[in-house]
Amino acid sequence: MSNKQQDHFLFKKITPFNVYKVKTIEDLLNSLKNCGFQGRNLGKALDVLYTMVSSEKILTVLTLSGAMVPAGMGDLICALIEHKLIDVIVSTGANIIHDIVDVFSNVGHYMGSPNVDDNELFQHRINRIYDVFLPEENYKKAENELLKIIKNVFKEKTIDLAPSEFLRILGENIHTRSIISIAAKYKVPIFIPAFSDSELALDLIKFSVREGYSFKLDIFRDVLKFAEIIKSYEEYGTLIVGGGVPRNWAQQIFPLLDQIEDMETIGYNYSVRIHTATEYDGGLSGCTISESKSWGKYSLESKYVSVWCDATIALPILVSALFQKLKII
Repeated sequence: MSNKQQDHFLFKKITPFNVYKVKTIEDLLNSLKNCGFQGRNLGKALDVLYTMVSSEKILTVLTLSGAMVPAGMGDLICALIEHKLIDVIVSTGANIIHDIVDVFSNVGHYMGSPNVDDNELFQHRINRIYDVFLPEENYKKAENELLKIIKNVFKEKTIDLAPSEFLRILGENIHTRSIISIAAKYKVPIFIPAFSDSELALDLIKFSVREGYSFKLDIFRDVLKFAEIIKSYEEYGTLIVGGGVPRNWAQQIFPLLDQIEDMETIGYNYSVRIHTATEYDGGLSGCTISESKSWGKYSLESKYVSVWCDATIALPILVSALFQKLKII
C-alpha cells in the first residue's frame, strides 16, 4: 500500500488522555473524543446532543426503558424538562410508577445489594431491582394516593382518555417535584406505549375491580397525537436510554406517517443512544441506527452515535457535560 493510500486511513492520531488538562466534565468528554472505544463515543454523543437541544426547530424525544428512576435518575430527567431540553418522553410504565412512589414516600427506594437471599426479601415484602430495594408498603402508599387523586378529579366512573392525557391530569394534581408533575407543568407529554406492563396499570385494574371504575385508555390516540407533534417540527432527534418498546414506538412514527399520508419518509435527523444490547442476535433493542434507516425511521443523512455503556454511568456524565456546555451549571 502506498503512503498516499495509507493517508486515507491515517489522517489523525490518538491524543492520549491528559488528566491534568481536565477541569470540568465537559473537558473530560471533549478529551475522550480523541481517544478510543466507548470513551470516544461518549465524547461524540455530547456534540450530537448539544446540536439537538440547541435549536427550537428540532424536536428532542427522550425514550426511557427499564427502571432508571429507582436507580436515582429521576431528578436528572426533571432537570432536562425544566431547562426545555426535551420535548417528549416515551417511557416504560415502570419509570413512571416508581416516580410516583418517590412522590408519596419521600423517595421510596433504598440502597440494597444483589447478594441477598431473595426468598428472605419476599418474606419481608421487599422488592429488589438489582441493588435497589423497594418495600411493598411504598407501592401501597402510592396506590392509595393515586386513588385519592382519581376520586377527587374524575367525577364519572368511566374514564375515556389517551394514556398521555391521563398522565398529564395526574401530574397536574401532584405538587411534589417529580417527572410526572414537572412534565405536566412544562407541557411535555409522557407516552407509555406498553401501559399495561406496569404496577401503575395493575393499580388501575384494581380500582376497576374494587371501586367500579372503567378505564378506557386508548393507546391509538397517543400514536396519532405523537404523529401530530412530529408534523409540527422541521427536524427530529432521539435521546435513547436502553431500548425496548419506548425506543421502537418513538421510531416507528415515520413509517406510519409514510403509510397513512403517502408522504416521503423523513426520519429522525439526530440520535444519541446509550445501551448495552448487541445486534448479532437479531433482537430489536440491539439493532443499529443504521439498520433503522432501512425502515425509514432515520434519515439517510442522520447524525448519530451509540454508546455501549450502563446508562447509570453514561447518562449523568453526558447530561452534566451538556449542562456545562450550555452554561446552565
